[in-house]
Amino acid sequence: MGRGRTAAAAVGPPPAARHHGNRHGRSEQARQAVLEAADDLLVEKGFTGVTIEGIAARAGVAKQTVYRWWKTKTDVLLDAFLQDAAEALTPPDHGDLAQDLRAHLRQLALFLTRSDAGAVFKALIGHAQHDPAFAAALRSGYLDEQRRRDRLPLERAVARGQLAAGLDMAAEIDQLVGPVYHRVLMAAEPVDQEFTDRLVAAFLRRADVVDLADAGEAGSR
Repeated sequence: MGRGRTAAAAVGPPPAARHHGNRHGRSEQARQAVLEAADDLLVEKGFTGVTIEGIAARAGVAKQTVYRWWKTKTDVLLDAFLQDAAEALTPPDHGDLAQDLRAHLRQLALFLTRSDAGAVFKALIGHAQHDPAFAAALRSGYLDEQRRRDRLPLERAVARGQLAAGLDMAAEIDQLVGPVYHRVLMAAEPVDQEFTDRLVAAFLRRADVVDLADAGEAGSR
């Protein structure tokens, strides 16, 4: 995960290294400790095993401190996940669409299948099936924002003239990332690099995009 477990404890003067009750107020250090604790407990105990009391105890804060920021454990877990997603799932900019998409889809697959945040995501998706208000919060907090991030490689390519401006980006994003989510949430099949690279190759053929890396290799022969 991207928050840095050991570094956080070393920040600030010695009295702030541990959190007892509310005397540290709305400190960012305490908030990060709560987010870390929520992720850890979900991975260890599953969604039903996570409680506000357990989160507070693991983070070393009072229960009232947690309630200052969040009303429920799902609110804590959602914030933890949104922070991790923003850090890990912003696509890179290599100056080439093919490279950007390959890297982005590989990272998305790793994030959803091998990280604590991926376990949180699957738990939140399950909870959303039974809580319409939370489903709306998840949609607006993650899904809508992630679609904006997913579009970045295509928008950059349009600006470079590598991709036609009239492309239906929404439909293409669905075809690029949709199969990844399907395998993570529905199918017991691997989401490996070979799979994500095939998704990118199919897009490049559909959109008639020149793979600059391949073109450079061909030109050097």
